[in-house]
Amino acid sequence: MDAAAIYRDSLIWDDHCGFEMLPDAPLAPLLTPWREAGVDYLSINVGYDVKAWTRTIENIAALRRRLPLEAPFCRLVSSVADIDAARAEGKLAVTFDIEGMDALNGRADMVQFYYDLGVRHMLFAYNRNNLAGSGCHDEDTGLTDFGRQVIDEMNRVGMVVDCSHSGFKTTMAAMERSSVPVVFSHSNPKALVDHDRNITDEQIKGCAATGGVIGINGVSLFLGEETASPANVARHAAYVAELTGPEHVGISLDYAPKTEAPKTGASETEETGPGESTGISETIARDPYYWPPGTGYERGVSYLDIRRLPEVAGELAKAGFTAPDIAGILGGNFKRVAQQVWK
Repeated sequence: MDAAAIYRDSLIWDDHCGFEMLPDAPLAPLLTPWREAGVDYLSINVGYDVKAWTRTIENIAALRRRLPLEAPFCRLVSSVADIDAARAEGKLAVTFDIEGMDALNGRADMVQFYYDLGVRHMLFAYNRNNLAGSGCHDEDTGLTDFGRQVIDEMNRVGMVVDCSHSGFKTTMAAMERSSVPVVFSHSNPKALVDHDRNITDEQIKGCAATGGVIGINGVSLFLGEETASPANVARHAAYVAELTGPEHVGISLDYAPKTEAPKTGASETEETGPGESTGISETIARDPYYWPPGTGYERGVSYLDIRRLPEVAGELAKAGFTAPDIAGILGGNFKRVAQQVWK
């Protein structure tokens, strides 16, 4: 099997990047790794619960104005048809996602607002509890009335419900509540690595039962190794496929490239280079609440470089996946969910 040819011919879909967007960040160097990897679609994380909800607005405003000027190899899209058109033009299709519903400032009305600005999926909580539900590193109190209201609104407008970083009870209730497929955009199986950020077999099967997709990330801590490797990403993908079928598996590496800090402030990431180990001690020091002591973050992590994604395709081929299976895992499965949910 020619894995390189499969990769070249497939739609490559990264449902979540791992860098924290800053409104003054240089965009071209930040996004060039995805272009070099031949990625066709990228969801940029524009906000998370660690920061004030107003930062999310600032990030979206900056991206919408500056992306066409500074990174003309990208194209902001709003539909699946737009993604196909961008791919035909050789451009990287871009939408946005939000990690945590604090960005709503307690108002479900904000869902439509964000959708109109390009946000296509949003998760409940970033590690800790909020008004909508529980985070994976907090008391698992479950989905709230506000969270249920937000799910209904997300279903109405066409925004994908994302269960990554969220507590077990919250995700199980959300999958029951949603009338359309949900995703875990970047979560790995807990059966392989017992970490609270990873998800149980019950969560994996529950997501598949909605018609959704579990995206495997390339973060060493959640893969169970010191340096993230393509082989281990494929191993986690194979485990999920064994439980659900390959049509419910995707790849979202959560990659955070090394970039120079913008002049207006310090960089929020500490990635040292492709696949190299890095600590996140400075990030934890700024707000350790979201990364509790004893959960491994203090030891540092490495991120699998997005430019090694073709190697993941090769490892999937070695693991016995067929060419159609690999094409689905690389992007076709996430595209199917978008076709079913986006409006």
